[in-house]
Amino acid sequence: MVNWERKLLHTARGVFEIFIKGEGAPLCVTHHYSEFNQTGDYFAESFTSTNKVFLVNLREAGHSDKAMEPYQLSMLESIFDLEAIREKLGFSKWGFAGHSTGGMLGIIYGIHFSERLDFNVIVGAAAREYMTFSKECIYNSEHPKFHIMQKLIEALKHSDLPPEKINDLKVERTKLSLFMPEKYEQLFSLNIHKGMSVTRMNFFNRELQVYDVTRKLEFISTPTLIICGRHDVQCPLTYSIEMNEGILNSKLVIFEKSNHYPFLEESERFNEIFDLFLKENQPSFN
Repeated sequence: MVNWERKLLHTARGVFEIFIKGEGAPLCVTHHYSEFNQTGDYFAESFTSTNKVFLVNLREAGHSDKAMEPYQLSMLESIFDLEAIREKLGFSKWGFAGHSTGGMLGIIYGIHFSERLDFNVIVGAAAREYMTFSKECIYNSEHPKFHIMQKLIEALKHSDLPPEKINDLKVERTKLSLFMPEKYEQLFSLNIHKGMSVTRMNFFNRELQVYDVTRKLEFISTPTLIICGRHDVQCPLTYSIEMNEGILNSKLVIFEKSNHYPFLEESERFNEIFDLFLKENQPSFN
């Protein structure tokens, strides 16, 4: 598999590390606290056959600039940074695709800058805090696998663990978010590996407690594709249904044999749905 092209982009808001792959109309992909490298990202890879994908390390991730103030790690400030990147790249508009907390950024992007987005793809996300009131969420104490997940999370906090043990724990954690855990090796078979910005993750955990933009969903005017696995244990389906009801120009597609990773668990259908979405909303791309 071809590695992604790496660039350090000097923008009006600072220096950001981006990775580029694919041909076609520009598409921005990021995640709220992931640290990407030249091996890329499974989610972003899904779009490289149809679009020129710009995979972004946000502030405090990878070799992007650090935050001078804590507020610069917020979701809204992250969108301002993405806008500075778009402007520096010279695009009047581009598409956005986000998975999980990346999808939450996509929602904020659509609320504030729909006029700068050709389209928006939101996968396995939510427009408000998704743990407290949802027993279907694995981070809710009433979920049957809550304690298993918490045990894995706590184990991963130990700094003295050997690399192979860390990897084993991460695999077990990911399996909890798969419809068919036994397919892990088949689904995650590429040489793709990424890290996590602990600083961004810690800020997100605090911001999440007051996150609720459901009443602003009506401000999203860009064509929006919402995808969710029927069995998603991280951001349960309820929240994708809610987003679809609140966004006027949106389409919800439910993946019946997926948990939190429909772009891997039902990859063929995912690609077909996305291709159809592009043809319906952006005929000039094809």
